[in-house]
Amino acid sequence: MLNKTDLAPWQPELETGAAFTPARSHAMADIETPTPVVDLDRVDRNLRTMQDYCDRHGIALRPHIKTHKIPAFAQRQLALGAQGITCQKLTEAEIMADAGIDDILISYPLVGQGKAARLAALAPRCRMTVAVDNPLALATAADAARISGATIAVYVEFDSGMERTGVVSVAEALALAQQLQSCEGLAFAGLMTYPASQKTVGFVAEAKKHFADAGLDIPRISGGGTPKAFHTHELGCIDELRVGTYIYNDRATIGSGAVSLEDCALHVLATVISRPTPERAVIDCGSKTLTSDPAGSGITGFGAIIGYPDAIITRISEEHGVVDLSACAERPTFGDRLTIVPNHVCPVANLHDRITLARGDNVVGELAVSARGMTR
Repeated sequence: MLNKTDLAPWQPELETGAAFTPARSHAMADIETPTPVVDLDRVDRNLRTMQDYCDRHGIALRPHIKTHKIPAFAQRQLALGAQGITCQKLTEAEIMADAGIDDILISYPLVGQGKAARLAALAPRCRMTVAVDNPLALATAADAARISGATIAVYVEFDSGMERTGVVSVAEALALAQQLQSCEGLAFAGLMTYPASQKTVGFVAEAKKHFADAGLDIPRISGGGTPKAFHTHELGCIDELRVGTYIYNDRATIGSGAVSLEDCALHVLATVISRPTPERAVIDCGSKTLTSDPAGSGITGFGAIIGYPDAIITRISEEHGVVDLSACAERPTFGDRLTIVPNHVCPVANLHDRITLARGDNVVGELAVSARGMTR
């Protein structure tokens, strides 16, 4: 039976709604594997640490929910002081709006009439901001504003070296900002980039000069990226920070030097199901549980196994993980439970319908990953 101590400080986020199911047993040994296990105390500590950093440096925090995809976690981020949330796709935004969240940025280009219609349906329900880097994306936002009759804020995205989306010159950014001035129902929100870096500083300095010459203010500069998040203030130009991975952290953020193992709030609990040789174990999770993403340069394997630092998950197929134990002084055997820190936590969260919630070694319950698979 749950009591208020089990859920504090997560009321009312977890104690109401069908997404949360209380645990039948508090014992970790009773959990079926494989499953992601999320430590609520570590999550709350991670959220508070980032919010405190942003508050201290006068930076607005707009967390990216693509990492956790859970309305209750987004509501906790807002309760701690986040100004709104960031979504990558419209389907994520629709789930969050249904949960009552009323300030949403979609940091992904929306293109086409189908996207315009869905954005138009959202715009009267909450304050919507979108990012554009081309005239078609701008036209999509303008269509949504026209259909809905609501005002939609627009960031112009620029490239800071990721070589993904984003205009590559100040001239292009200025042209889009000038174009949207004539679009009824659109409001220029500022400039956006990912990740924030030293290249951002040079672009912003040049942009401020050229925008001022054109008689345009830049209301806000939005940057993102968990690995360098706690150095954002050093850039001196970021007004808003978009970070996602920080809620859980993972092997990649450990490898970047941003966090320690104790800051990782999500682990995959797996079971050794086979020991074909003394040097090889097989666990009950593969690419449908763990991500195949690398953890970074010089980091081998598909996850770090806590308690067995020399074990390497060398290979994953759909439902099997092959572990090389040859360098281990002590080795797990049949039926042993292994706790794995995934290389990249975002796709791992998206692979699962539900996560197990714990506080330390005590299981609290299960929570639905409501926006899981929402990629349109």
